[in-house]
Amino acid sequence: MKKTLGIIGGVGPLATMFIGEMIVRRTKASADQEHMHTIIDNDTTIPDRTAYILDHSKPNPVPVLQRDTVKLASVGADLICIPCNTAHTFYDEMQEASPVPMLHMIRETAKRAANLGAKRVGILATDGTIASKVYQCALEEVGIVPVVADAQTQKLVMSVIYEYVKAGKDVMREQWQQIEDAMVAQNCDRIVLGCTELSIVNKELKLGEQYIDSLIVLAEAAILACGYELNN
Repeated sequence: MKKTLGIIGGVGPLATMFIGEMIVRRTKASADQEHMHTIIDNDTTIPDRTAYILDHSKPNPVPVLQRDTVKLASVGADLICIPCNTAHTFYDEMQEASPVPMLHMIRETAKRAANLGAKRVGILATDGTIASKVYQCALEEVGIVPVVADAQTQKLVMSVIYEYVKAGKDVMREQWQQIEDAMVAQNCDRIVLGCTELSIVNKELKLGEQYIDSLIVLAEAAILACGYELNN
């Protein structure tokens, strides 16, 4: 039985469109009718996840995320995913409210790293994702040493995410090289792009094979979980 996928989008909007594209491109299909039935709710009203994690006086995204799971299930979604790593800080609350199962992007990415034989993995993500330690815990659970960026590099990562990708500006290779060099200097054998805005950077700059793109991992996991095959 093929399943219908529901995507909680808007977090951010460009990453939402990109995961839709990746699902189509990575699905083995020769006609429209052989592709996955996907329902995308590009809900840009979801409050900023990092802002709330770092300061609980900010608007709470959880009730909106929970509402969106119910909404997608009510219109036919059999399985839900959300292309936002930081939102997985609230995965348990979302799954508890959801009438249908939800994929866990971060655990899927950690499993991919383990399958690739990674031993020491750098994490490039928002301040909120780093603070919640969701990646650190997921990597440790599969026997991998997690490595976070130093303070200066983390500022550069946040600038790329918020001041460039979310603002619709292009990221230059020279900007990104500073981040990459800093993680390589920490002896990372793989680097996780743990923010879906960074997946846009990957798409545009065609980053190297040492990177594990969490958005592509989620797209592929969704294809398989919904009963479809991946392109070779």
